[in-house]
Amino acid sequence: MADTTERTLRLLSLLQRRRYWPGPELARELTVSDRTLRRDIDRLRQLGYTIGADRGSDGGYRLGTSTDGAMLLLDGDEAIALAVALHATANGATPLAAATLGALTKVLSMLAPAQRRRAEQVTAATASDPMIEQAMPHVNVLEPVAAACRDHVRLSFDYVAADGTATNRYVEPCQLVNLGARWYLVAYDSDRSDWRTFRLDRINKPSPAKNPFVPRKPPAPNLSEYVRHNMSELGARYRVVVDIDAPASRIRDLYGTWVTVTDLSRGRCRMTMETDTFRWPTYVITNLETSCTVIGPPEFRHHLTDAAARLSRAGRTRT
Repeated sequence: MADTTERTLRLLSLLQRRRYWPGPELARELTVSDRTLRRDIDRLRQLGYTIGADRGSDGGYRLGTSTDGAMLLLDGDEAIALAVALHATANGATPLAAATLGALTKVLSMLAPAQRRRAEQVTAATASDPMIEQAMPHVNVLEPVAAACRDHVRLSFDYVAADGTATNRYVEPCQLVNLGARWYLVAYDSDRSDWRTFRLDRINKPSPAKNPFVPRKPPAPNLSEYVRHNMSELGARYRVVVDIDAPASRIRDLYGTWVTVTDLSRGRCRMTMETDTFRWPTYVITNLETSCTVIGPPEFRHHLTDAAARLSRAGRTRT
């Protein structure tokens, strides 16, 4: 996905720089085949761009004038910040990636030429971390849930818990919370007469009501901390616990958004992580550059042993 995103953005940039590009020359500029170029042109068309094409082996492409709009009024730092934020999501393997790529191409096309060059330079030099597991909701879930929070209307949806139990919920949505790679909905569950936290990637068929309700006082002043405190109840498959020979402050600075860190002694701490897979804890362990001990679960120790064996085999010199 990352290569496709970069190529799509570069193709758009090239089309904006020249009025007309012969197809073979454009393909050489992008270092792709004619067939791949045609697919990338179709991708831009799907994103809403008008691209004219001349048929034949010597045919070419031109960007339609219908895409010329008003400049986006942002200062230099704002333009780069927006482009980098969109670029990170567009490069991910998430349901929002395709939609974000469309937004990114349109944002870049609306920037002033100098801003666009700066933003393109930064995004081209930025690599997203492929090891961070993404659990982004689908757009058809995120949009109605966010709208229900904004409009203070009740929301019904199908929900699947970590153990596979399927239920139908009817709630008063309060706020969306994004922690690390996951999104959560904090809402008052009318049937259970209590506040509940729901993972958005487990919500299906959200249906907002029409009549607004009077919002309740939130369950905590800081809903991000409220969700973080209750994450153990949200049904993560594994609870990974690792003792690390490093100060707790260092681990918090590096990974505090995704893990819980407690002091054990001077220069030693315990890291706890709720997760559905071992990809992210494996990434953390292999990048610590210090000694550590896996306390649990046993499945994670087995996973690391198998991974170490595979890496050892891959590192052997062939004769």
